[in-house]
Amino acid sequence: MKPGHTGWQHLVHSTSYSLKGLRAAFRNEAAFRQELGVCGVLLPLAWWIGQGPVEWVLLVGSCLLVLIVELLNSAIENVVDRIGTELHELSGRAKDIGSAAVMLSLITAGLTWGLLAWAKFLG
Repeated sequence: MKPGHTGWQHLVHSTSYSLKGLRAAFRNEAAFRQELGVCGVLLPLAWWIGQGPVEWVLLVGSCLLVLIVELLNSAIENVVDRIGTELHELSGRAKDIGSAAVMLSLITAGLTWGLLAWAKFLG
């Protein structure tokens, strides 16, 4: 935090940096754009599929989880690429672990949506 940035001023600056990060991810990360597009389709369906506030939060939260993990994965990849483009075991491992986190968040979202849709339509 910069000196003198406290209270509301800090909140404004933090929000500005967060929005800058979202714009950068949207512009530079195809996977983030794809996942955002899927969330844009699924989120209105959450109102229909979710039977109560808890189910709605699970549906929306699982979509947001995928986006959050994708942002973190992109940040890891950018830092690794910034350090150097040469192949290194630890760089590859960091990228693979970030990718695995995205995969697990996608599985979580798929299970959440699948089970709640199953319960609504077939259960």
